[in-house]
Amino acid sequence: MSLNAYQRARSIVETPRQAERRLMCEITGEMMQARDAGRRGGALIEPLHRNRELWSTFSAACGSSGNALPVAMRASIVSLALWVDQFTSDVVVGRESIDDLIAVNRDIIDGLSGTGLPG
Repeated sequence: MSLNAYQRARSIVETPRQAERRLMCEITGEMMQARDAGRRGGALIEPLHRNRELWSTFSAACGSSGNALPVAMRASIVSLALWVDQFTSDVVVGRESIDDLIAVNRDIIDGLSGTGLPG
């Protein structure tokens, strides 16, 4: 099966939640690989940029009029996106480790998987 045919088939059967989870897993995996390869600061730009774009997209979607998520959840996602943006800058300049960004993404992945345990 060609890549284009595979992508078309996946887009037909994949729910938005599954697509969000898949993309977050992909980007989180890239951040983990970069960290495990010993990359620090500016050397993490590529995976950090992708992660920042993902969170920016989530934030923008939460602000759209057609978003059916509860208001409190949308507000939480926007808050997390703002934190990711600021914290990413701290990681790039070497003030913080990428580990906290990875941990947040993994928590969201768990939630999108339905595997998160209630508080």
